[in-house]
Amino acid sequence: MRIGGVILGALALATSSGAMAAGDAAKGKSFFVRCAVCHKTVAGQNGIGPSLAGVSGRKAGTLAGFNYSPAMKGANFAWTQANLDAYLTKPMAKVPGTRMIFMGVPKAEDRENLIAYLATLK
Repeated sequence: MRIGGVILGALALATSSGAMAAGDAAKGKSFFVRCAVCHKTVAGQNGIGPSLAGVSGRKAGTLAGFNYSPAMKGANFAWTQANLDAYLTKPMAKVPGTRMIFMGVPKAEDRENLIAYLATLK
């Protein structure tokens, strides 16, 4: 993975109701080490990418204090489990024009675990 390839923009990463994803959050936390190059997990602390604290259910491109790409600002969806899965699979396909330089997480199990971990971040 490339640096920035760990940007989830996250983004992003559980159900809109805040329920836990089906994955293993502990394994997701281990996987997140790759994402931590660009993303922080503490509210108000952005890195190259936006903080992922509270990302679950948040409308894409709306975290105050982060300069999103026009494409992400124009994304008209919330970070539900399904949207996070699609974005993490192939970010450029979900949000064409995103600045997140990341090819995606190819393994479904890794995405499920990562989404479960992100759902724990408040």
